[in-house]
Amino acid sequence: MNARPSPRRPILLVDDDPLLLDYLGTVLRHAGYDTIGASSAPEALQRIAECEAARESAHQEPAFALALLDITMPGMSGLDLARRLKEHTEVPFMFLTSVDDAETARQAASHGAVGFVVKPVEASRLLAAFEAALARADEIRRLRRTEANLNGALAAGRETSLAVGLLMARYQTDRNTAFEVLRDHARSNRRKINEVAEEIVAAEELLNSLHGSFATRVRGKST
Repeated sequence: MNARPSPRRPILLVDDDPLLLDYLGTVLRHAGYDTIGASSAPEALQRIAECEAARESAHQEPAFALALLDITMPGMSGLDLARRLKEHTEVPFMFLTSVDDAETARQAASHGAVGFVVKPVEASRLLAAFEAALARADEIRRLRRTEANLNGALAAGRETSLAVGLLMARYQTDRNTAFEVLRDHARSNRRKINEVAEEIVAAEELLNSLHGSFATRVRGKST
C-alpha cells in the first residue's frame, strides 16, 4: 500500500508588487506548497480571518504555516502587519526586504520574525531562507505545544509536578525535556502519565527512607 502523501502546507504571501507576488507564488508552488497572495496588509488580515473561520477546531494548526511579508508597503507596512500577527494570531512570519545588513536582521528578530529574504529574490536563495524559517517556525510551535501540555499536566496532578522535578535533578535536564521523557514513557507503555509519575515519586520516597536506614546503621557501627 502506498503511503498517504503529506498535505501541501498553506503559505501566505504579502507584497504590493503583483509581478513579484506572482513570482514568489510560482517558486513556492513548484516546491510543493499551497500559496495565497495578498497585495496589502489589510487584505492579508482578511485572508487570515477567512481561513481561521474555516478551521474545524481551535486545536488545529494555524491558518498558515508561514507568512512572507514585504516590509515596505503603502498604508500598513509589513512591520505593522507583523505586530498584528504576533498579537492576534498564531501565524509565524518572515520578512521580504531590500536591505541585507545587521540592522535588518536585528529589526526582524525584534518583531518576532523567524527569518528574512533579500530582494532581488532568486529562487534558490528564496527556498533556502524560506525552508530555514519554516523549520524555525515549526520548532517554536512544537515548544509552545510542549509547554502548554506541560502546564496542563502540572496543573492536573501533584505527582506529575514532583516527578518532573525529580527527573530534572537526577538527569540534570530542563523541565520540557523531563516532561517529554515522562510522557513518552507513559505512552509507549500505554499508561497514564500520572500513574508513572506516582511510581517515580514512590520510588524516590522509598530510596530516601532506605538512605536514612543505612545512615543509622553506619553511625551505629562507628560507635
